Amino acid sequence: MNIQKIEIFSVRFPLKVPFIVSYHRYDDMPSVIVKMTTACGLVGYGEAVADEHVTGESAESTVSVLRHLLAPLLIGKNPMHLEHIHDEMDRAIRGVPAAKAALDIACHDVIGKKLNQPIYEWIGGRYHESFPVTHVLSIGEPNHMAQEALEQMKRGYTAVKMKVGVDVQTDVARVKAVREAVGNDVPIRVDVNQGWINAANTVQAMRLLEPYGIDWVEQPVKADDFEGMLEVKQKISVPLMMDEGLKDIHDMRRLTMMQAAHKANIKLMKCGGIYPAKKLVHMAEMSGIECQIGSMVESSIASSAGFHVAFSSKIVKTVELTGPLRFGKDVGNLSYDLPIISLNDRPGLGIDVDEDVLRELTTESYVVGDESHVAR
Repeated sequence: MNIQKIEIFSVRFPLKVPFIVSYHRYDDMPSVIVKMTTACGLVGYGEAVADEHVTGESAESTVSVLRHLLAPLLIGKNPMHLEHIHDEMDRAIRGVPAAKAALDIACHDVIGKKLNQPIYEWIGGRYHESFPVTHVLSIGEPNHMAQEALEQMKRGYTAVKMKVGVDVQTDVARVKAVREAVGNDVPIRVDVNQGWINAANTVQAMRLLEPYGIDWVEQPVKADDFEGMLEVKQKISVPLMMDEGLKDIHDMRRLTMMQAAHKANIKLMKCGGIYPAKKLVHMAEMSGIECQIGSMVESSIASSAGFHVAFSSKIVKTVELTGPLRFGKDVGNLSYDLPIISLNDRPGLGIDVDEDVLRELTTESYVVGDESHVAR
C-alpha cells in the first residue's frame, strides 16, 4: 500500500461571524486540504491550518512546502510507516508542523480505511464515550460577550471559554459580564493568547478575577516565557494551562521538567499531527499533567483527527474542537450532538468529504504525482 498521488487544495472557509483573539481578527479561515490516494485506490484526507503567530507558517507557505518538498517526499512511501515518515519529514525541513499534520492526518485516514477501523481503535482504543462541548467566545465588548454566552447556554453548551488579552481592566470587565449573565454554575475558562505579556500583569489580573470563579487561565504570558509561567503558577490559586508555548516534544520535556503549568493544550497543528500528538499525551501523562486537545479553528477533517486523539487518551480531560460549528460551509460532515460530541465507528476519520464543496471553496490546487496545476 504505497502513496501514489497527493492533491493539495488551498481553501478559505466562511465564518458565520468574525473570530477575534488577542493577536488577530479572522473574517474567514484559510486552510490547506490534502487528498492522498494510494496505489490500491484508498483515499485519505488531511488538513493544515497554519498560523503565523503560533506555528510560524502561512497558508501560502504551507502550500509551497507541501507542493515542493513534503508531498513529493511521500510519493511511493507506505503510509503505515508513520515513524519513518515523520523522521523523513523532520530531516527534510525543521518545523512547519501544520504542513506535516496535513500529511500525517491523511496517512491515518488511509490506514484506518485499510484496517476497516476508526483511528481511535488502533492508536490506543476508545477510552472516552463522549466529551462536553465548550463554546468559545471571541473578544468583544463585555455586554456582547455576555449576551452571546447566554444564548449559547440556551442552545445546549455547558461551558464557556473566553478569549481575552487586550488589557487587564477591560478583560476583567468582560469576565465579570459573562459570569453575571450565565450564573455561578457554568464553568468559565479564560484564554489570554499571550496578551498579558508577563507574570506581573497576569498576577494582577488573576487577583482581580478571583471573585468570578475561573476554571483555569490559558497562556497569559509570551509563548517562550516558561519562567514567567512558573512564576504565575506559584502565585495564583487557579490552574494554569500552556498553549502557544507547547509545540513539540522538546517543549513538553521542558514543561514537565519545570512543572511550569498544571495543564497542556495539545493541538495537532502545533505538533505535526496525530502521531506526535499521542507522544505528547504520553509524556504529559507520565508527569501528571492533564491535557486538552485544542483547535486552530479547523474543518471537520482536522477536528475529527483531534477527536480521535482525545477519545483514545485517558489523560485528555477536555476538548475544544468546534471549528465546524463556526463555519458557514464545511467540506466534511462531523456531527455534534450538543451539549456533547460522540464519535462514530466508521473507518479512518469517520467522515465524508464533499468534493463539490471542496472545489467551490478552493482558490488554487496542485497535484503531486503528475505535476498538474489548477489555479482559480
